[in-house]
Amino acid sequence: MEPKATRSELEVIADLRALTASPGYVHAVAAICVRDNLVVYQNKLKAEDLQKFHQPEHLLRTELTTVLGLMCQSPLDFTIPSAAELASYVSRTDSLLNEFHEAMLAPAAAAFSKAFANGTVEDLAEGASLREAIFYGTEGAHHFQYRDLVPEKYGHDDAWLVANKGFTSNQARKIARCMCDETSARGADLYNTAVESGKQPETWLSMFEFRAEYVAHRSGVALDVVRAFFRAFTLPGRNAGFKIVGDFNEIAATPLISTGDESVLLFDSPLLYEALYESPFYWMFADESYRPTANAHRGAFTEDFAARRLALVFGRRNVHTNVNFLKGKQVVGEADVLVTFGDRIVVVQAKAKKLTLEARKGNDGQLQKDFAAAIQDACDQSWECANFLVAGGCRLEDAQGKEIAVPASIKEVFTLSLVAEHYPALAHQARQYLKPQSTDVIMAPLVMDVFLLDVLTEFLFSPLRFLHYLRMRVAAGEKILVNHELTSLAIHLRTNMGPQRDVNMVMLDDSFTMDMDAALLVRREGHTGDRDPPGILTKFKGTPFESVVAQLEGQAIPEAIEFCLLLLSLGEEAVRGFNQAYEALVRKGRSDGRRHDVTFHFGEGQAGVTLHFNTVHDDDAMAHLQAHCEARKYSLRAMRWFGVSIGPDGQIHAAIAKDSPWEHSDDLDKLTAQMGDGRDWRNALHAFARDTRKLKVGRNSPCACGSGKKYKKCCLQYGRA
Repeated sequence: MEPKATRSELEVIADLRALTASPGYVHAVAAICVRDNLVVYQNKLKAEDLQKFHQPEHLLRTELTTVLGLMCQSPLDFTIPSAAELASYVSRTDSLLNEFHEAMLAPAAAAFSKAFANGTVEDLAEGASLREAIFYGTEGAHHFQYRDLVPEKYGHDDAWLVANKGFTSNQARKIARCMCDETSARGADLYNTAVESGKQPETWLSMFEFRAEYVAHRSGVALDVVRAFFRAFTLPGRNAGFKIVGDFNEIAATPLISTGDESVLLFDSPLLYEALYESPFYWMFADESYRPTANAHRGAFTEDFAARRLALVFGRRNVHTNVNFLKGKQVVGEADVLVTFGDRIVVVQAKAKKLTLEARKGNDGQLQKDFAAAIQDACDQSWECANFLVAGGCRLEDAQGKEIAVPASIKEVFTLSLVAEHYPALAHQARQYLKPQSTDVIMAPLVMDVFLLDVLTEFLFSPLRFLHYLRMRVAAGEKILVNHELTSLAIHLRTNMGPQRDVNMVMLDDSFTMDMDAALLVRREGHTGDRDPPGILTKFKGTPFESVVAQLEGQAIPEAIEFCLLLLSLGEEAVRGFNQAYEALVRKGRSDGRRHDVTFHFGEGQAGVTLHFNTVHDDDAMAHLQAHCEARKYSLRAMRWFGVSIGPDGQIHAAIAKDSPWEHSDDLDKLTAQMGDGRDWRNALHAFARDTRKLKVGRNSPCACGSGKKYKKCCLQYGRA
């Protein structure tokens, strides 16, 4: 089928520029911003309240920035258009932007056709095809992340900012937050008035207009500081250099628009927060005498941020910065951040490189050059450090010269490449350009920005949840195709993502992030709603599964880590089975005071578990558990077998792990000759449950599971005999 003929980008942009110069078009922009950015909800924020951001008619920030950049090339006309004219402006804007997308898609479609015809994916790496992904890719950060990281990113540069711009980083953040919060409050008032009256306002423009005196009063920041902020972030001219997408659009760096009447317009709050995060670096970079200092502070921010967020998960004592790898007195490698947890290690290499304008325009050579400097170099450095760790022979010291203990035997090394800025189409570029290296111990690298790491550590708040995600994401590899890695995280939080052996590729839509986005707004912005997205963080709260993971991961010992990672990899049905078996075992042991075991496996040759109840934790009990696990592992030819010793209080006394290839043994043949094939977890649970049903428990008796509730209010209502 012949592709539909499209006009060129330049032709569409010319029409869009003419439209934005129409009398009163500024009011159409206000209407578009309300339509696309105002979130309305009742009682509590839910995922479906964010659905509008994933609708085809919703303008992306790059599209809105393009419209604003073109509109500012002509003098603003504040004549209020009629309702029909306003609707026509909005409709025409949507139509032209859709046409522009088709024009930009044409090179990408041609690349796909060429790749299909040639049977190769090399053509997909062409800059022209990535240009569309860069412009229309998922927004890389939440607005509150840009805002809240500003003082951390630029706090060390405050002296320069005050001397050259008239405000500190924290003052700038406070002013910006005041303006953005006020925009939301005004929008809510106008919306409620429209609902009550049944009539749309003639214009929404008043939502977006600010005077310095008003902002100073509302924010508590001195008027001269607010005026300095306005000067720094107000578009200085007519944005004449912006002719086509890929050219520098000044509205992105200076999003306040002068009305010519001592006030400014702020149409997009997140755009101001992003400018606040990005623009100061360019101001300082232009000062040649200060440039080295600014660069040093920028690099330190990335490393310090990574260390701070990872310390929330792994504990400060397990997170080390500026780690030198020494052979004798010679430094042979350096890791920006190193995390040690049991026999697992995470190596982080941080970079502060940006995607250049030439790369954004689709210049193949510049795209690959930028990627090599920002991502590939960091991955190669991480790979080098990981090999030193596995090979041994290096002494590790932190920034203070303190020696860092490394486990004698390392099970896994995870390598992360971290960038400080939003790097457009990072997932696409990593897929096309990254040359990963890995072994059975060193995992393939994961590429991310500081904003993704922020969200990862927000929801995967424990060491093993974090490591489990890294392991699952590496295993899934290129089977998962996403616009942004936030989508991969969101699907993991919902379904416990794992590689699908019978699936070659899964394409995940950005709308999968809605539950996670809503939870983040509750956590970070104080909205009423659920703090956790539905899924792995909510389904098993208060169950033995959660308790076992919490108890064992705090010990940071290899056996406990490996067992917990197995538990975290289980599907929902298997976790419910584990919970019921655990509860039944404890209930039976409490009832008769005797030793009991329940054993189940997850497929022959894979892994198995023995839960062992004993009223006393002693050498005899451990010897029994050790022998039982060894025999079961042998009889099922399993690679891994885990044993857990449980006391009457339901708490874990000890955990053991046997992880080695199966080898024939005459002695074990004799020992296990009468053992049988064992049961998978379903059959083992059913058999054990039948036994526990024989226990006599009155409806009003304390429940044997130890919950403190009556039996009728606890296990009985869940069908747990």
